[in-house]
Amino acid sequence: MANARQLAERIVVRERGSGYLCLALPGELCTAAVAAGIEAGMAGLSGVRRAHVDAAGQSLTLGFDAAQLSTASVARHLFSLLERLPEEAAAAAPALGLQPALDRLKTILIPPGEAPPGSLRARVQPVLESALTEKAMTNFFNDIVAFYLIKTHWDLITKRWLQNPLAYSNAWLTVFYLVFLLVRYRKT
Repeated sequence: MANARQLAERIVVRERGSGYLCLALPGELCTAAVAAGIEAGMAGLSGVRRAHVDAAGQSLTLGFDAAQLSTASVARHLFSLLERLPEEAAAAAPALGLQPALDRLKTILIPPGEAPPGSLRARVQPVLESALTEKAMTNFFNDIVAFYLIKTHWDLITKRWLQNPLAYSNAWLTVFYLVFLLVRYRKT
């Protein structure tokens, strides 16, 4: 499975006891074929008495002989199974972040092929490609939030904070800190 490592990182221990382990599974591992593969693979490990995937609860419950197996060895076996599971889990795995959605939007807005030189498309295409990146969208929404905060607090800024800056020093410190964060984010 192509993204077995990403899936393994999203598996979380819910409960642990002597000979008992309950794990929260990502939704991609709870489809019928993948769940059956996990149950069969875990049951094949010597010392495992019970392995059940609850698709609705997105969990895996394991009962095992604590004298024969450690929790770490059970987890290692599960992670090794992820490589051999049906590929439908890899296809169903969501890509993380905003960029995959922006890439799909680019394919809709920008037709395939080379733009004729001097055409409107040739001038607009580079702008669209740079605007439809995760960093550009994050910058845009950060700016929207900053403008909204300024608009919301404008009366306080002009009628109170500027007239008595020492009394509202905590507000000014907050403003300077937020501006610092905004500028520092843009530089990275």
